[in-house]
Amino acid sequence: MIVKLALISDVHANIEALQATLDDIAIEGVDRIVCLGDIVGYNTNPRECIALLRAAGALCIAGNHDRAVCGEITTETFSRTAARAVAWTRAHLTAGELAFLRGLPLRATVGDKLVAVHGAFHAPDACEIVRLDSDEKRLLSFKTLIADPSGARIGVFGHTHVAGVYEYCGGRVTLPSVEEDVVALRDDAYYLLNPGSVGEPRSADRRARYMVLDLARATVTLHAVAYDAAVPFAKTRAAGIGPRLSFLPAPLRQALKSGR
Repeated sequence: MIVKLALISDVHANIEALQATLDDIAIEGVDRIVCLGDIVGYNTNPRECIALLRAAGALCIAGNHDRAVCGEITTETFSRTAARAVAWTRAHLTAGELAFLRGLPLRATVGDKLVAVHGAFHAPDACEIVRLDSDEKRLLSFKTLIADPSGARIGVFGHTHVAGVYEYCGGRVTLPSVEEDVVALRDDAYYLLNPGSVGEPRSADRRARYMVLDLARATVTLHAVAYDAAVPFAKTRAAGIGPRLSFLPAPLRQALKSGR
């Protein structure tokens, strides 16, 4: 019986971040890891990240970068850096690894407990593309979750690279108060959970993010894991797919310049 889940998302081929995250998850004693898409893209270790997640028995769904790499969608809406990384990744994966990405589902459920997508629940034809980056969009996805035949009260998603716990109760979307990074889940509410990004954070805080969802205790715990973020950035620059130094946070720019 699955009662404790580790939620991860947006690994983006960052093996240093993923390994540090999996090492931290191992301490938590979870029953299953759920990966909410974008295993590949941006960084230079897609093969190793695919292998680690498969070895861990993770339940994985498809993200937009995964689908772009295996040719299921185009990169027309991607940034230049992202599109360049997609092309690089496609050229560096085996036929078997591309088939693995192609076979990932867009949506998955864990019993009657949770529903997982990469982007949004209310956009079935673009659930790996639409971002839940506003209360208006999150409300639409809450309404879709409430109507889901699985009966699940928890929806989990990624794509925005920003960790968040969103609660729907009494017709309103709110952010529950977080005490020591633990959120207690009410049994009369619905939730949308985003664990943040493992390998491609969008802030100066480069730590890998994940969540532990304990269904028995009805809690969500937010985790942040330190790793040497200068290493994957140096590898992307050496491969010719990294962003310009001027785009990076000042602490990371300094770390790269000093070779750390």
